[in-house]
Amino acid sequence: MITCARSIPLYVRDQQKAVDFYVGKLGFEKRRDEPMGPGARWIELAPRGAETVLVPFTPPGSEDRIGTFSGIVFDSDDIEGTYRDLVAKGVEFTQPPQLQPWGMKMALFQDPDGNGFVLVQSR
Repeated sequence: MITCARSIPLYVRDQQKAVDFYVGKLGFEKRRDEPMGPGARWIELAPRGAETVLVPFTPPGSEDRIGTFSGIVFDSDDIEGTYRDLVAKGVEFTQPPQLQPWGMKMALFQDPDGNGFVLVQSR
């Protein structure tokens, strides 16, 4: 039986810039950082306490995936406070928090590579 999603790929141009953004600005933990062949590292990043990790890496031939909508949705217990905090840290939002017709507040933001993410407050 499947119990959880272990890791999610995150297509980036520069692994270190991704680490700097996700750890330094979003407050994620760097759980793993090991060599993975010439010029590449296996890096695992996650919000504190999360099971699923993001793996910033772009295999050769997948560069066209950098800077697209990731499909990743992050939860926040206080979307307005999180929004203000992240904007103050220089995170670029393409949509501020707005109440959606389906009942959640939602905001949209991007990482330095232009990958798009959703931030929601469900409760």
